[in-house]
Amino acid sequence: MDNKTSDSSTPLLPTSYAANDAVDFHAEPSSTPTTLILTTLVAVFGSYVFGSAIGYSSPTQSGIMRDLDLGVAQYSIFGSILTIGAMIGAVASGRIADYAGRRVAMGFSQVFCILGWLAITFSKVALWLYVGRLLIGCGIGLLSYVVPVYVAEITPKNLRGAFTAVHQLMICVGMSLTYLIGAYVNWRILALIGIIPCLVQLLSLPFIPDSPRWLAKVGRMKESDSALQRLRGKNADVYQEATEIRDYTESFQRQTEASIIGLFQIQYLKSLTVGVGLMILQQFGGINGIVFYANSIFISSGFSESIGTVAMVAVKIPMTTLGVLLMDKSGRRPLLLVSAVGTCLGCFLAALSFVLQDLHKWKEFSPVLALVGVLVYVGSYSIGIGAIPWVIMSEIFPINVKGSAGSLVTLVSWLCSWIVSYAFNFLMSWSSAGTFFMFSSICGFTVLFVAKLVPETKGRTLEEIQASLNSLSSKR
Repeated sequence: MDNKTSDSSTPLLPTSYAANDAVDFHAEPSSTPTTLILTTLVAVFGSYVFGSAIGYSSPTQSGIMRDLDLGVAQYSIFGSILTIGAMIGAVASGRIADYAGRRVAMGFSQVFCILGWLAITFSKVALWLYVGRLLIGCGIGLLSYVVPVYVAEITPKNLRGAFTAVHQLMICVGMSLTYLIGAYVNWRILALIGIIPCLVQLLSLPFIPDSPRWLAKVGRMKESDSALQRLRGKNADVYQEATEIRDYTESFQRQTEASIIGLFQIQYLKSLTVGVGLMILQQFGGINGIVFYANSIFISSGFSESIGTVAMVAVKIPMTTLGVLLMDKSGRRPLLLVSAVGTCLGCFLAALSFVLQDLHKWKEFSPVLALVGVLVYVGSYSIGIGAIPWVIMSEIFPINVKGSAGSLVTLVSWLCSWIVSYAFNFLMSWSSAGTFFMFSSICGFTVLFVAKLVPETKGRTLEEIQASLNSLSSKR
């Protein structure tokens, strides 16, 4: 397909959409159809795989280093190469999901993950460990884009936020269970266990419908209507929603797919700024440094690493669950603002504890303050900024740029993740207090960014959100 973009003056929608954001195009079903719940559950098994892959390297470090005679530098390569693979997967994610479909993309990612887990399970030298970890990284790079996009495209507007946020909850569950199981089983057994959720999703994908919006995009209108009916329930009236999807899709048939370079047009400027900006601020707020190196933070502050790690898990899962429950009640913006303020406060408290330690004051109090700061940070992150940027990313881009835009946003997220993970130990060696003050400042800037630029997407269809953002951009 031609990748040349259309002229920025071309209207993205019929004017009735762009000017009429408040119209309720279709009534929402009074109950959630079983098919929709099961379909979402199948999709978020991919999120569980994502979480288990991230969590694998922590409980297995001593066993792998002992059995394969690896040094710290070699194991560091094993841990970090996952992010390199994820960047590769992110680059390809949008194109694969657009051309082959969301279900095929999820299946493709699980093949990579299964091969990766098998390579790790049977590895006898470091090279096969690296190959396996790289393959898993490619798989989760693809999953990190396609799962939230697929869930957003199949759910009605009154449930979309909560259902899409389950992606982050399942990442959290996958990570936590891998930590727990890894404390009791050998690293090879843990890798074999990692294959189970991959197989569950792979074998379940043929039984769920593909995205009605993707089907409409590729011209399979009858299949789109049929998939929508399955997802809304056999007795639901889907005429108005199907018509809206069809009209919106047809308005883009006159335009061609935008390449990543083609995204940098004024008509996409606001969507791109919001999507990329949230991902940069999410990662540069310090999450991966704090979570990956929590043990060393607690040791540096003088607190028990085992108690601190258990406390983090005890806070993370309930707060992520609370965020899912509040997503479609309070809205995206209020949760993001509360979350950003909380992460800012948490980093400030942690920084203050290191200042007190450097000054040799309140020695009994400063370790507890570090724990409180980390828990406030992790809890606040989990309730909003952990999940919501992925929710908004899945909502704000028009169908003709969703693949390219999604690849770019996901790539930026993984690149920033790698930068923070790589730099964190160097920053802590420079100044522990300074590192957390820097993170606190970035989280404070996130509050301003959300207040000024991020739109509220609660209770609006994808078509309404995209029409509003792009019509505003095109009028500039």
